[in-house]
Amino acid sequence: MSLRRRDLARLALGSAALQGIAPALRAAPEAAPWPSRPIRLLVVYPAGGVSDATARALAEQLAPALGEPVVVENRAGAGGSVGIEALARSAPDGHTLAFSALSPVTLHPLLVHTAADPLHTVVPVASVMRTPVLVAATPAFEGHSFDDLIAQARANPGAVRWASSGVATVGHMVLAQVRMQSRTAITHVPYQGGGQQLNDALGGQFEVLSTNVAALQLQYLRAGRLRALAVGAPERLDVLPEVPTLAELGYPQANLVSLFGIFAPARTPAAVVERLNAEINRALDSELLIARLRVAHNIAAHGSVEAFAREAAEDRRRNRALVRSLGARLD
Repeated sequence: MSLRRRDLARLALGSAALQGIAPALRAAPEAAPWPSRPIRLLVVYPAGGVSDATARALAEQLAPALGEPVVVENRAGAGGSVGIEALARSAPDGHTLAFSALSPVTLHPLLVHTAADPLHTVVPVASVMRTPVLVAATPAFEGHSFDDLIAQARANPGAVRWASSGVATVGHMVLAQVRMQSRTAITHVPYQGGGQQLNDALGGQFEVLSTNVAALQLQYLRAGRLRALAVGAPERLDVLPEVPTLAELGYPQANLVSLFGIFAPARTPAAVVERLNAEINRALDSELLIARLRVAHNIAAHGSVEAFAREAAEDRRRNRALVRSLGARLD
């Protein structure tokens, strides 16, 4: 066979091969459009609270940006773990998300049995808000300051009762850090959410509570029904300028804030996660979210997917150290 005939044969074979590949290329499925149906946003806390209101405002902003309704569904229980486990069982297609603080993901698995570690079953998408912590005295407390609280706890071990909105919440962690650093015996009174906790505080059912810095709590402070002893915040709050931070009082490890954000099931496509992060950051600049956060005295928490993931990892590391130091007893 001549050189020309060999070349022509090779070209014919190559053309046949390409003809065989072309239909396969044409038949390759394109990536499914997202979103293609309404998005469920699981709020892992009861309806009516600050976190629920913020999540609903966020959903309202995201719906037109994404072109699909964002339907809020409250899945409360076990300090947020019920909602996070429901998220982990959902399809990783970007159509189910959850609004939660870090604690159900980074702390609860260190204290209670969970079906799987949430750090492996869900992924951080975007941080949304930071909520300062208020440490306040109820009518049952006879002192006037945080130092008085510590003095009473030392003089009468176990007599001072400190209520949080639940085991493994940030308010609980504030108490745990204070107890460890001050070497005092303060009795923890955990609630299943903040509503009944606040009602019992007004009735003097315990001496101290850790709660959110929110409009209702501030109303009770102004009326003299509660007294602010300290705040967990990076610096003193404009709304409570006379109240010291826990760091100022000598308790830097207890000077915590609660970081809330959006999570998705593990293995959600990276492109979907990045799109959500971008839209959530844009939503945080909307007039609706700015007003909602300002009213609740929360702080917008813009940031990348990577930054939120780093904060979650650091919170787990910090909580693991605390649990080990206390022998896994945080009651």
